[in-house]
Amino acid sequence: MESLIPFIRIFLQGCQIISAVLLIVLVLIHSPKGDGIGGMGGTAQIFSSQKGAEAALNKITAYTAGVFYVVSFVLGHYFGF
Repeated sequence: MESLIPFIRIFLQGCQIISAVLLIVLVLIHSPKGDGIGGMGGTAQIFSSQKGAEAALNKITAYTAGVFYVVSFVLGHYFGF
């Protein structure tokens, strides 16, 4: 089990980096005026409406922030980062 600890730490650090970059991108996609994904051309056609696009973007952002928070907590608590 002791030999797995470095791999777990590296995996969690990778998850933290990926979630941080994804969180930055998702926050930048949000529009301050409520346009959001609808202002990006054909991207909003994936969803049924602009409200659906904003709701989906909000959910994805919240889940990504949650993953970032949990991974940061685990790394800080168990590995002292």
